[in-house]
Amino acid sequence: MAAKSYKLNNGVLMPKVGLGTWRGNDDGALVQTVKTAVEMGYRHIDCAPFYANQRNIGKALKEVQVPREEFFIVSKLYEHSHRPELVEGALDYILNELQLDYLDVLLMHWPFAVKPEAGFIKNYGAEVIENVPIMDTWRAMEALVDKGKVRAIGVSNFNKPILEKMLPQCRILPVTNQIEVHPYCQEHELVEFCKQNNIVVTAYCPVGGNDLNVMDDEILKRIADAHSCTPAQVALSWERARGIVVIPKSGNPIRLRQNLKEFVELTSEEMRMINSIKRLERNCDPGRDFKELRWIFYPEEAECPVI
Repeated sequence: MAAKSYKLNNGVLMPKVGLGTWRGNDDGALVQTVKTAVEMGYRHIDCAPFYANQRNIGKALKEVQVPREEFFIVSKLYEHSHRPELVEGALDYILNELQLDYLDVLLMHWPFAVKPEAGFIKNYGAEVIENVPIMDTWRAMEALVDKGKVRAIGVSNFNKPILEKMLPQCRILPVTNQIEVHPYCQEHELVEFCKQNNIVVTAYCPVGGNDLNVMDDEILKRIADAHSCTPAQVALSWERARGIVVIPKSGNPIRLRQNLKEFVELTSEEMRMINSIKRLERNCDPGRDFKELRWIFYPEEAECPVI
């Protein structure tokens, strides 16, 4: 039987499938979804303060009869807490919401900072962005590992040029880079770079979702028909075959079970067919609306201002 976890570069085991919780904000429904997922065998839960639902996740974790050490809980440092002196307090806020003593992984949610007074915002602009060097924030995160408040640290939405400059400066390497990956956003170069540097890639939005009609793609539907499964199962199996951790979100018990346990063995030709899809669409792209952040997903146009 295939292993259920990847060994990270610090020896910690990370489950290959997790429960995504972005936009899971219906209080009662989310608590029940998390409890149902845990009963099915989910142990990896992906969280973030920006999702505004960590208290409900914490409530669900308290109500299930599963020891803390069996869980793998990930959360993220929001952009308004990048100043080094704010990092530990931001973690304490997360731990309080989740009712935990430690995190398994703390990620830097985005490679840019906003002014602390901006709070949790969705509209970024020059007036709220501030240039806090990534490595200043990272060193404060490294100190949290030293204190035992997090088992590992990682990044999210980091492109290859940033990582190339960052990694030589790290005392503790990122264990994972959480990025958007699905058949319409394949990120082959970045995924390969992370693999070469022993960084596990975690895919958010692994089946597209929202306004992206990835599951209507004719190639995915054709492969799904051949395996008597859904296009979502094909997409998740394609990502698993690439060595990528997936964190799909669903409140539907049938899809929760499929996402966790029902993968298909794709042929090399089927992998090639999916890899040949050239359409590029993203759910998350702050640079699409705010030119100050174009460098995140369009590094050929502009560089990260401070590393």
